[in-house]
Amino acid sequence: QVQLVESGGGLVQAGGNLRLSCTASERTFSSYVLGWFRQAPGKEREFVAAIRWSGGRTYYADSVKGRFTISRDNAKNTVYLQMNSLKPEDTTVYYCAAGLPITSAQAMGAHNYDYWGQGTQVTVSS
Repeated sequence: QVQLVESGGGLVQAGGNLRLSCTASERTFSSYVLGWFRQAPGKEREFVAAIRWSGGRTYYADSVKGRFTISRDNAKNTVYLQMNSLKPEDTTVYYCAAGLPITSAQAMGAHNYDYWGQGTQVTVSS
């Protein structure tokens, strides 16, 4: 139903910045929470940030507060993850997701999202 496509990943040096984008092929975000997750090989999928499309309420993992910013552009059906002051430990595949979590705790759980993008690789060199 909902098709999500991530872009913007790449290779940067530690301390650098990247902006990830996630675009839906059709307008399906109005009632959804859009989240960013990351998953390194052999690790659990980790919550990064989320935004409620209606109203723009945001949520962040403690590990990225003050460094990452999630935002949306309604006209483009796109959610962004601005990543600043990147660290080598940020290296992994980043996924965007859409779902209908009710509480802030649910918004941080990958199992509460129904639709996922293909992922985009972020590599931070030291």
